[in-house]
Amino acid sequence: MFNSLQKEVNQFIDRGLDRSLRLAVTGLSRSGKTAFITSLINQLLHINRADNSHLPLFDAARNHRILGVKRIAQQDLSVPRFDYERNLAELMQNPPHFPQSTRGVSETRLAIRYERQSGLMRYLKETGTLYLDIFDYPGEWLLDLPLLELDYQQWSQGLSALFSPHRQALAQNWLNKVATLDLTAVANEDVLAEIAQDYTDYLQACKAQGLHFIQPGRFVLPAELEGAPALQFFPLLQLTEEQWKQLKNTASSNSYFSVLEKRYEYYRNKIVKKFYQDYFAHFDRQVILADCLTPLNHSRQAFEDMQEGLTQLFKNFHYGKRHLLSRLFSPRIDKLMFIATKADHITTDQLPNLMSLMRHLVQKGGSYVEFEGIETEYSAIAAIRATQQVNVTQHGQKFKAIQGVRSSDLQRVTLFPGSVPMNIPNETFWQQNKFEFDQFEPQRLEQGEIIPHLRMDTVLQFLLGDKLD
Repeated sequence: MFNSLQKEVNQFIDRGLDRSLRLAVTGLSRSGKTAFITSLINQLLHINRADNSHLPLFDAARNHRILGVKRIAQQDLSVPRFDYERNLAELMQNPPHFPQSTRGVSETRLAIRYERQSGLMRYLKETGTLYLDIFDYPGEWLLDLPLLELDYQQWSQGLSALFSPHRQALAQNWLNKVATLDLTAVANEDVLAEIAQDYTDYLQACKAQGLHFIQPGRFVLPAELEGAPALQFFPLLQLTEEQWKQLKNTASSNSYFSVLEKRYEYYRNKIVKKFYQDYFAHFDRQVILADCLTPLNHSRQAFEDMQEGLTQLFKNFHYGKRHLLSRLFSPRIDKLMFIATKADHITTDQLPNLMSLMRHLVQKGGSYVEFEGIETEYSAIAAIRATQQVNVTQHGQKFKAIQGVRSSDLQRVTLFPGSVPMNIPNETFWQQNKFEFDQFEPQRLEQGEIIPHLRMDTVLQFLLGDKLD
């Protein structure tokens, strides 16, 4: 009880003095969240008073205002610590590997000691400390936040409206079993578990096909809930309005229909709501990562599915400008950054196109954020740079290319990856063009080396620059 109270008092003081910043790192599957946080920590830990050439566009580092950065104990001892050391070890292997994907919530805390340049506090104390709390969590879990405002019927009908022919083909096994299920019969736990597994297999198939809008998110990344009855339910897509009404009035409490509804409500109130209250209601700044290149290898539908997923990612956060009272009592996100990852997989002249494509993917939700007065930024980065850009001469002509170890065959190749569209291509464009952006392996990292990156300094400047003046 005392420790919990002390933690709240410390947080209250830190927020009041504006010396604490809670950063949420969000992204859909394979967007590079773990790589991003690993690199962000690494870039900050290597800042010193002598040489910060690895971060030329981060003012506080370039001007040597940062005195030092270190990892310190996090305040919430119930959250797993972000495994930075293991991720570094993966990059030092021979051959090196990218850090493992996010499987659950983790946290890390950094103390950034700096010289004050502005603000009233500089007259009282020349140096200050910014405590940076970074939270990593699966983007799929965040896609469940809309469930907080939807009952079982509304959720099922919403998914039905999004159920495309492509999704229907992937879900055929599950759909066939649901079609023969008597929803008024007494529920059999084994049957429910079997059909729920078929639904989970369908969601995994969607994920493998590059589709990102997956609900419930815990079905594909269950963590400690794997095998729990709380994850053994599924939507009912085929019911008419009249059938819903009839089942609600006549189905017994132990029927399939009632059990499915109860499990959905449990999941919504005990898992999703708790997750939201424990973590996402108190962030100050947010990063949303997206791999915009890989869906180009799939289909237009994959892109539209990503757009829907990204919209869902940020629309449930609290956005609003921060001031003293909001810092103390109701923290709000005041800066939001949309980042297209794997920017090292294309040539530098294509970066403006990639950032434009990112803008179009989030345009609908992003316009809402800008209307609310939130400072919003779009960028394209490589948190862990896997390729190098080279100039190639062929048939008397010079052009830019990239060079790296291709993941599919582990061969070192030099190639031109192609042009990135500036916005979401129309149907004709998809029919006439075939994208094949290769994946590349990371460069091996030696002990003590700084992780090579592309444009991580611009990220740090946007997220932290105003706090280190």
